Amino acid sequence: MKLGLAQINTTVGDLSGNKAIILDAYNRLVEQGAELIIFPELVVCGYPPRDLLLKSRFANDVKQSLDSIAREISEVPALIGCIEIASSSQKGRPLYNAAAWCESGTILSYGRKCLLPNYDVFDEERYFEPATKPLVYQWKDKRIGITICEDIWTDEKVQTSKRYCHDPVELLSKEGLDLLINLSASPWHTHKEHSRQDLIEQVSHRLNCPVVYCNSVGGNDELIFDGDSFITHPSKGIIAQMPKFKQSLNTFDIETATRIATETECPENTLKHMHDALILGLRDYAQKSNFTKGIIGLSGGIDSAVVAAIATEALGADNIIGVAMPSAISSDHSISDAQALAQNLKIEFQNIPIKDPVGSIETHLAPSFKGLERDVTEENIQARLRGVLLMALSNKHNALLLTTGNKSEIAVGYCTLYGDMCGGLAVISDLPKMQVYALAKYINRDGIIIPQNTIDKAPSAELSPDQKDEDSLPPYPILDAILHHYIEEGLSRAEISDQGFDSDIVNFIIKKVDQNEYKRKQAAPGLKISPLAFGIGRRMPIVQKYIN
Repeated sequence: MKLGLAQINTTVGDLSGNKAIILDAYNRLVEQGAELIIFPELVVCGYPPRDLLLKSRFANDVKQSLDSIAREISEVPALIGCIEIASSSQKGRPLYNAAAWCESGTILSYGRKCLLPNYDVFDEERYFEPATKPLVYQWKDKRIGITICEDIWTDEKVQTSKRYCHDPVELLSKEGLDLLINLSASPWHTHKEHSRQDLIEQVSHRLNCPVVYCNSVGGNDELIFDGDSFITHPSKGIIAQMPKFKQSLNTFDIETATRIATETECPENTLKHMHDALILGLRDYAQKSNFTKGIIGLSGGIDSAVVAAIATEALGADNIIGVAMPSAISSDHSISDAQALAQNLKIEFQNIPIKDPVGSIETHLAPSFKGLERDVTEENIQARLRGVLLMALSNKHNALLLTTGNKSEIAVGYCTLYGDMCGGLAVISDLPKMQVYALAKYINRDGIIIPQNTIDKAPSAELSPDQKDEDSLPPYPILDAILHHYIEEGLSRAEISDQGFDSDIVNFIIKKVDQNEYKRKQAAPGLKISPLAFGIGRRMPIVQKYIN
């Protein structure tokens, strides 16, 4: 049996555009000789549709689009991720997350999703009604189980934030399946591909049949979908695999395919995946928002250098503007390193000094500040003026302003609201500082792109003379480790201190994290690459008094 997998990149809500992509993929796979063609989860409307599902006409419009797609499907069936509208007599939520079996111009059956994730970035229980069991579809002489994404994430070895009362895989184990299909829209984060492969191989063993996993690819808002679709066999292991972070259409014969070598988990591959994910996430966020250009404030530091390098690969050197904005206290190397980076990347470079406008603002504020000592207020004037200039350039050039703050800084509030936080997308907001350094070295793997001095020099916001980050913060390796324990693992102060960290430093950092929730709520959306990023997956109250 030759299966066609359509690992395609759709846009949420673009029903006509998605339809065109689906039908083009279908026709190409038919030409390749596919006998059954499989698409990802909710591919008709894009994933995640979120509160579009609450709009009065959305579900009906999606159904009309699906019907028009089905009319174009020949005798070669297609399994298409979609919304199914429940009957008017149905109790519960009015929609199902479903898969439509389309064949010979019509929809012959629907398979419905049983397990609705409601943790991290997922909130499907807000919209959908769960099915009680997966569909088993008889096609020719094959009994085919049809599951959707979370339906197979039930193995006790897989650590998710939710445990379910029933297991669709267990129900299917009694059905004597010849094949299991899983339509997915599974967002990527570091190391996920290996746990995913292990999980699906276990499912294949439990059911004693091949499992086809077809995943979305592309960026939608903060989420990045890696594709990485594959087929696993109970005795042969993984027999087919599609590329990561790229659209791909492939046909595989599951009866004749043999085991293939899969990628090993190592630091180099992790950095490559991180790098490729950020490029895809930025490119799709910009293009799906109708931006062709990007603009970045270049400080000469590591964060802006990494963002500029990623942006150049995502959008092309001709579409990137790098802007240096030195103040009276900026070092010479901040300008020279920024200029060297722009030359290496072959991007447009502008130098807009801010000494005079900063002086003018301080002069205007002098009567109101009379008798008060200089403090962080004056430092932030510089950052906020840079934000004003960058936003003006963004407006004038219709260029997406990319913020350059990393996860370590954003966690503890080492950033200026309405200053360096201005922008439309936070590219590296889910990368701790030490990962930013590692990624910079990866970017330089084939030659110097990011100047070596940018990598070697002590990080500094350069908002006061001789300022260094470590004047205000612990060394980044210590800071990053504590933040990981507190934010991603949810450990308490005592639990973190018990791992050997100084309790005063732990208390200082945690207080900073909690105090700066209000800043993060006003930050640009950031690309998610870790198991727990700031944003929709972490919903802490701004005003709260809990101390743990």
